[in-house]
Amino acid sequence: MSNQIVPTKGNLLATKKSLALSRTGFELLDRKRNILIREMMALIERAAKIQGKIDDTYDAAYAALQRANITLGICDELSRTVPLDNSLNVAYRSVMGVEIPMVSYDPVSIPIPFGLNSTNIMLDDAYKKFEEVKRLTAELAEVENSVYRLAVAIKKTQKRANALKNIMIPWFETTVKFITDALEEKDREEFSRLKVIKKQKLQK
Repeated sequence: MSNQIVPTKGNLLATKKSLALSRTGFELLDRKRNILIREMMALIERAAKIQGKIDDTYDAAYAALQRANITLGICDELSRTVPLDNSLNVAYRSVMGVEIPMVSYDPVSIPIPFGLNSTNIMLDDAYKKFEEVKRLTAELAEVENSVYRLAVAIKKTQKRANALKNIMIPWFETTVKFITDALEEKDREEFSRLKVIKKQKLQK
C-alpha cells in the first residue's frame, strides 16, 4: 500500500504525524485497558465475597421460613401482606468512559407487617433474613452488571489497540520508510545530475 502514496515531503510529514498519533493512541488504549482490568478484577473479588454471603443468608432465610411454616402452616396468605418495595435506585459512574451502575437500596423503615395474634417470632426472623437477602442481591446485581460492562469495554479496547499495534502502526512505519528511501534516492539522483551538468560546463 505504501507504494501507492506519492513520495513527497508533504506526504512524509503527514505520515509521520499519523504514525505519532497512532503510537499515542495505542499507549492510551493500553493504559485504559489496564485500568479497566484492575477495576474488573477488584469487582470480581467483591462479587465472590457477596455471593458467599448471599448463599449463607439464603440458607438461613429458608431455614427460618421452614420453621415458620411448620409452626404456622404455609405462610402464603401472610406473605401477601408484605408491602411492595420501591426502594431500589440506580445511578451511574464513569470509569475511563465506561458507565458503571451504582445500585442503592435504601429501605423505608416499615414495621414488620404481621399481626402478633396470627404470627410468631419465627416468621419475623424469616422476614428479616429475606430483607438481608434483598439487600445483598441488589449489591451483587450492581457488581455483576459492572463486571459485564467492563468486560465488554476491555474487549473493544483490546481490539482497537491490536488494530493500531498490528496494522496501522506497521503500515505507517513502512510508508515512512518507503517515502524516506524514495526521497533519498531522488536526492542522490539530483546530486548526480548536478555533478554531470557541472562537469559538462567545466569541459566547455
